[in-house]
Amino acid sequence: MLADAAAEHATVVLSAHVQPDADALGSTLALAEGLRRRGARVLATFPEPFVLPASLSWLPGAVGLVPSSAVPSSPDVFVSLDAASPGRLGELAPLLDRAGTSVVVDHHASNPGFGDVRVVDPGAPATVTLVADLLDGIGVTLDATLATCLYAGLSADTGSFRFGSTRPDTHVLAARLLETGIDHADISRRLFDTAPFGWLGLLSTVTGRARLETAVGAGLVWTWSSTAEAAEHGLPGEQLEALVDVVRSTEEADVACVLKGQDDGTWSVSMRSRGATDLSRVATALGGGGHRAAAGFTSHADREGTIAAIRAELSTSPSSRTAARPRAVPD
Repeated sequence: MLADAAAEHATVVLSAHVQPDADALGSTLALAEGLRRRGARVLATFPEPFVLPASLSWLPGAVGLVPSSAVPSSPDVFVSLDAASPGRLGELAPLLDRAGTSVVVDHHASNPGFGDVRVVDPGAPATVTLVADLLDGIGVTLDATLATCLYAGLSADTGSFRFGSTRPDTHVLAARLLETGIDHADISRRLFDTAPFGWLGLLSTVTGRARLETAVGAGLVWTWSSTAEAAEHGLPGEQLEALVDVVRSTEEADVACVLKGQDDGTWSVSMRSRGATDLSRVATALGGGGHRAAAGFTSHADREGTIAAIRAELSTSPSSRTAARPRAVPD
């Protein structure tokens, strides 16, 4: 279908989910460039707030992204990438119905099934793996530009190939991408090993207030911060996203959770599991979604009400302290 759209020079709008991560953005940019090479008229975007963190703004093609207000309301084709639900598309969600054809490309286990054409594989370690298959299908040869976008998403969503979602074909794809001559060390440095000095102060404060509750489910460790607190350290709000990957190293807890207070008074909640708890079920029950080992949701309750709801769900979630504990897959 995408090959036909490109051959017919159709107008294609591609969108990542709100506050896109490396997998969402890498998928969007790679597929956008591939479709352009095949002749499609392409506009790539993501929902408001239309701001990219410095850790992703260097990706090839990022300068060509346009705000949602600049895309047509009824394109020939609309492609959603890495969005687990229509709600993750924000103000762009109506395009699912208004476009001539809507295509959903995603790897979240909680995806309810939406869009006219669904390329959804919950077993895939990252959405970029599905995009790589789509690029192969429309006859686009991978080069360093495309591979940089794909490798960024692949390494991010597999935790540099440490997470349990990594499969043999994950490494096969990584090898294909490396063969294009990309600087994988530089990509990893930009994604994982570069942060402003203020990050150290924020990290010290947030980890210092972490709480361990071993009686909740298979064990819970949690903490909180806010965009306002990040600003006090000279940091943008998106810097809070990395906190959960620090907290989740706690040995005594299967589930790690970070509550991130937003400017509008809501809490954006990120959760990770070592493997004994199905966080997809927990997050879905609380209005969100994600993977078994990594999920999240937005809460309109206060901080204590939010963590109380999480405790309640974890206490009723089937889990085993002796279960195998693969590493989590980030959202």
